[in-house]
Amino acid sequence: MSASRKDPRIMPPTKRSPATRKALDKTAEELATGSLASPVRELTLEESLGAQIRQLRRRAELTGSDLATAAGISLGMLSKIENGQISPSLATLQAVCRALTVPLSQLFATAEEQRDCSFVRAGQGVIIDRRGTKAGHRYSLLGHLLSGPVVLEPYLITLRDDAQPYASFRHDGIEMIYMLSGRVTYRHGDEVYEMGPGDTLMFDSHAPHGPEECIEKPISYLSIIVYPRQVD
Repeated sequence: MSASRKDPRIMPPTKRSPATRKALDKTAEELATGSLASPVRELTLEESLGAQIRQLRRRAELTGSDLATAAGISLGMLSKIENGQISPSLATLQAVCRALTVPLSQLFATAEEQRDCSFVRAGQGVIIDRRGTKAGHRYSLLGHLLSGPVVLEPYLITLRDDAQPYASFRHDGIEMIYMLSGRVTYRHGDEVYEMGPGDTLMFDSHAPHGPEECIEKPISYLSIIVYPRQVD
């Protein structure tokens, strides 16, 4: 193609105003840093109580007027309560709860509910005895949550020089292992995987699994097991 001829497939650059370029640069920067994600604001006590009352009212298929009449308060007051705009008296809350047939303590218990959190400092995981303990496998539990729909068990597993292979583990849930150091052949069902630092294996834990051959000791890996929490 002659240098004097322009390729029709190449679009000429679009001229942008300084304001447009600045806006585009800011958007690109926000996308790169993730700053578009807004932080979650913690609800005030009034907002939490109001949201619960609104949810309970709708669940009971009551209109605002229905609940206000049953509780002996004005519709305007109920609206302010549900929107967290006022701090209602205990007598008013008790009247609303009586109309909704729920205990007053339920509102405050839910409003003050704390999210489960577990923090373990380096080297301070709880040592747990499991079936592999007798084979020289050391299990350090790295965290534990008391509530929620699932149980998550994170372990730091260490196989020292005296550890023996054991590939007959079977239990509920899904497991993921992430190799930190050493080398091992890890069996899952009929398959065997040679694993080293940085390798990951995730599998159904109902099938027999575990280290079948310790190639290079000491061996350490992170094991995370997840299964549904049993509800009594």
